[in-house]
Amino acid sequence: MNQITQKKVLYVDDEPINLELFRAHFKKDYEVETALSADEALKLLREQDIHVIVTDLKMPGLNGMEFIELIKKRNPEKVCILLTAFTDPEVMIKAMNEGKVFKYMVKPWLKKDLSMVIEHAFQSIS
Repeated sequence: MNQITQKKVLYVDDEPINLELFRAHFKKDYEVETALSADEALKLLREQDIHVIVTDLKMPGLNGMEFIELIKKRNPEKVCILLTAFTDPEVMIKAMNEGKVFKYMVKPWLKKDLSMVIEHAFQSIS
């Protein structure tokens, strides 16, 4: 893949405060897009060239893992990071073994940790 000139990250979470916090933390480092649902995020992904997606696991409608599975079917080159407040070893192991999830992180995240994971995600595709 060519060198990415504009680092664009999509963050998906059903809690608006989490979207605001993510944007506040990362708006200087990346072009940040946010979505309150998987459906809203899928629409954004059809309209924009976004390489790294960070998504919450527990959401109404499609959960984060179902969302990632849809993304990977359509665009296997997208890099997906799964966030959750609930540790579910079965989900984590399945996601990692199937190669759908680049990294699985537990909320609340620290900016330095999530920033490092996002940077590694971009490095993995450039």
